[in-house]
Formats: sequence, C-alpha cells, structure tokens
Amino acid sequence: MKPSVIIVACDMLLATGLKRLIQDAFSLSPRIIDDISKPMLLDDFDHIITTPDDFVANLSLLLPRKAQCIIFSYSPLGADGIRFIPRTAPESVIINQLRDYILTPKKPQAQKNALSMREIDVLRLVASGLTNKEIADALCISVNTVLTHRKNISAKLGIKSVSGLSLYAMMNGIIHPYH
Repeated sequence: MKPSVIIVACDMLLATGLKRLIQDAFSLSPRIIDDISKPMLLDDFDHIITTPDDFVANLSLLLPRKAQCIIFSYSPLGADGIRFIPRTAPESVIINQLRDYILTPKKPQAQKNALSMREIDVLRLVASGLTNKEIADALCISVNTVLTHRKNISAKLGIKSVSGLSLYAMMNGIIHPYH
C-alpha cells in the first residue's frame, strides 16, 4: 500500500510545488490543506509535511503527531524525532530526503545526547527570550556558566539560532506557546 501524504501549509506556492514534486518523483497524490478544521483528518495520513510556522500555528494538533511530521525549514531543527528537509536544498536533495522519509520510513531513535536538567532550564529561558545575564541571574549562576550550557545545548542538538532552539523547545514540550 502506498504511503499517504498531506501538506499543511498556508504558503500555497510552496505547497503546490511540493505536491508536484512528490507526484512526479513518487507517483503519490498528496493532499494540501491550509487550515486544519477537522483534526481527525490528519489520522488518515502517514506523513504530514509542514513548515515551522504552520507547525506552531497548529501546535496542539501536530505536536502529538510529530513522528508523522516532516518539517520543511530554512534551518535544521535538531528536534528529537522530527524529520527535517532544508528548504534551500537542491531538488535532488529534497527528493532523496523525501524518499528516505516517505518510502523507507525509519523509526525515530532515542536522542543520543539528552539534555541535562540544568540545560533544559537554560533552554527554557533562552526560548523565553531572556539574555545571558538575565538567565544567569534567574538561575543564580555566572554568565560564563550560561554560555557553557548554551554551547553544550547547541552541540547536542545541532541548533545554533535562538529561533531554532525556541522551536525545538516548543516541539518537545519544554515551553508552551502563548503562555
């Protein structure tokens, strides 16, 4: 049985391009939606392709289904169990990664370098928008210790940007949006 794919994206140009690419490369017919009005609809699909913005906009529906999600993003997310495709990659790379994800899906592996509780505390505060000094004050540690924790977090997750770390934190339940 062929795998089923849904594309959840407000960017119709992106969604239409992905749909055409998947149709041509794999002879599959993905469905495009820009609004998840019926969450049960998602249960009918093996794979959900979306962008970080659309993932966050539909977080309550997509987070429990993160193992099904393929995030089409400008930068790697490094989130455990999240499949990622670089948005700026050449077409051949996108097709190869889609093939790996859709046609030969692999079970997510346990994260090799789990974050310590203190690193999770630092990540939570980084994702909340605090500066290194504010994090140091909140955790009663030095700024140098904060910098060391941030360096270790980035090394373990492979994420360097604050926005990437924030998205990782949301996707892994470390912070909750809109709170």
